[in-house]
Amino acid sequence: MKVDYIIVGIGLAGISFCEQLIANNKTFVVFDDASQKSSTVAGGLYNPVVLKRFTPVWKSKEQLDLALKMYFEIELRLNTILDYKIPVYRKFASLEEQNNWFAASDKPSLSKYLSTNIVKNKNESVNAPYGFGEVYGTGRIDVKTLISAYKSNLTNDNLFVESAFRYEDVEVLGNGFNYKGTTSKYIVFAEGFGITKNPFFKHLPLVPTKGELLTIYAPELKIDFVLKGPVFLIPLKKHHYLVGATYEWKNLTNSVTSSAKNKLLTKLKTLINCSFKVVNQVAGVRPTVKDRRPLVGEHPDIKNMFVLNGLGTRGVMIGPYVSEQLYKLIETQVPLEKEIDIARF
Repeated sequence: MKVDYIIVGIGLAGISFCEQLIANNKTFVVFDDASQKSSTVAGGLYNPVVLKRFTPVWKSKEQLDLALKMYFEIELRLNTILDYKIPVYRKFASLEEQNNWFAASDKPSLSKYLSTNIVKNKNESVNAPYGFGEVYGTGRIDVKTLISAYKSNLTNDNLFVESAFRYEDVEVLGNGFNYKGTTSKYIVFAEGFGITKNPFFKHLPLVPTKGELLTIYAPELKIDFVLKGPVFLIPLKKHHYLVGATYEWKNLTNSVTSSAKNKLLTKLKTLINCSFKVVNQVAGVRPTVKDRRPLVGEHPDIKNMFVLNGLGTRGVMIGPYVSEQLYKLIETQVPLEKEIDIARF
């Protein structure tokens, strides 16, 4: 089999890069063994504001413009719904936070995303005496549905191989690669936390961060917005909500833990005061980087071998943006932005 690209990994990074290839009529095949869970357990929120500090997300406008267009095109092609528009309400913990919000909403970079009205809390099940601030331009991508529908589609077109990628079987040719009988001009590694086992790129300073999420059933809660307090509370269907997320740097497995569950429940109980039942818990390891910028670029010694990684906690937004940058680098030699180029390390 001969293709333009071999892609390793079918999380948000891999899918975003596949979309670049499809748009430009390039041939490719994807290898993935479902060992990486960070995309499948992602909350899927897109939100242009860092709600801890009321600051804009890096390149938020450029990222959102590209991302929303990409998810819309995938929805049409795969005949599925992925993008759920939903407002985000940030709970204020004090009058000081209200004032900080108003000060932030005056800034040109934030004025179109932050409402200047304080939303009063009228829901008895939510504990928010100081009310909420509403963020505009937010929503949720159903990442689990995206990945499973995308995989099925690639499988039907014989473009997907479900197996562990054996790095030692990569044969570097004069003008590309051979991997178990598949030859390609380029190879792109988009395997998330799996990069720590990749001999070609394990030198990169990925700081893996485990995250855990709960799903609760809370019929009395009745909120139709994402609530950000000490935890995120994301409405799903039929009175179910996602609660997340934790950050853990030591226990880097995909196994759920009672300590993370207890941490989330302790915070949740300060946010809501109605009864609920925990119905599910999931865990995954996010590919985060110390400087909070992705890891994109060409291998320093092996020509035509690339990495697309380090999307961190905002993969839904950032994946399409950095994929476009990588595609332009490979096909038209447009240099990467220095902030995301692995040459910075």
